[in-house]
Amino acid sequence: MSNDQRYTYMARVLKAMAHPTRLFILDKLKQQDCCVGELRDLVGIDMSTMSRHLAILKEADIINSNKVNNQVFYHLLCPCVLDVYHCMSELKANRGNK
Repeated sequence: MSNDQRYTYMARVLKAMAHPTRLFILDKLKQQDCCVGELRDLVGIDMSTMSRHLAILKEADIINSNKVNNQVFYHLLCPCVLDVYHCMSELKANRGNK
């Protein structure tokens, strides 16, 4: 993979994560796999909006899904993607020191 491809891929992942609802979804999926209905109830949005958020995360290869009976459960493919949270917390803390 060339540098251009690598940076394009990283930008795609970061763009997919760059929404408060999607960050919340990822945080919940770090704790445990969840079905779409559980996530919808936690966030308090309609099913079509939740489905769009999940599709964006899935398209960016951040999450995947498994069908169990008539429910679809989502899980993180690589939980370390949330390490960016720690970095952002440090940035915010350092901002306060200036």
